[in-house]
Amino acid sequence: MIDLAPSILAADFAHLADQVEQATAGGASVIHVDVMDGHFVPNLTVGPPLVKSLRQATRLPLDCHLMIENPDLFIPDFADAGADWISVHQEACRHLNRTLNLIKQHNCRAGVVINPATPVETLSEVLDIVDYVLVMSVNPGFGAQKFIPSTLHKMRRLAEIRAERGYRFRIEVDGGVGMDTVAEVVRAGAEILVAGNAVFGKGNPAANAQALLEAARSANLQRV
Repeated sequence: MIDLAPSILAADFAHLADQVEQATAGGASVIHVDVMDGHFVPNLTVGPPLVKSLRQATRLPLDCHLMIENPDLFIPDFADAGADWISVHQEACRHLNRTLNLIKQHNCRAGVVINPATPVETLSEVLDIVDYVLVMSVNPGFGAQKFIPSTLHKMRRLAEIRAERGYRFRIEVDGGVGMDTVAEVVRAGAEILVAGNAVFGKGNPAANAQALLEAARSANLQRV
């Protein structure tokens, strides 16, 4: 199954509810919320108050990607605000196992994220407890960056590990996903596709989302 998760980072915040509604009409099944603190990544974005407002505007799962230092301090706030999925960076967590279990204790799906330069092998000891793994295919901090092709092997490797060990986590990709890259990330094993600029950058979000999904599903049939 392929899920499209439009990233609101690229949306028009003055019309956020409308844009999310349009993306949903195009087939989006998850809404991706990029949370940046200006420390772990060089940008500031949104916090729990926006998530709380967004929760009232959509019934879709809210996928909160925490690109922040000390995520344990904020996980309860995001869960209370209405997050359904919460992912944290391997690079930001001193005690990754504890942090992932904290997410689960707040009744959210727990995800772990790796930057382009972080090997998949660093996740070996937590892959049995995570619900999804998010592979960053750009260096986090800004939208509309160019896809890094060398990250494809991570998706392939995660799919191999999952099959070998009988795990159930899903594979998510974030960064540079558009009409020119969506087929190759799906063929590499990605199942949850985060796309910001490709959905909200220009044109109609509903039509953009629909076109991306159609391309992704076609590639998935080829892979199967």
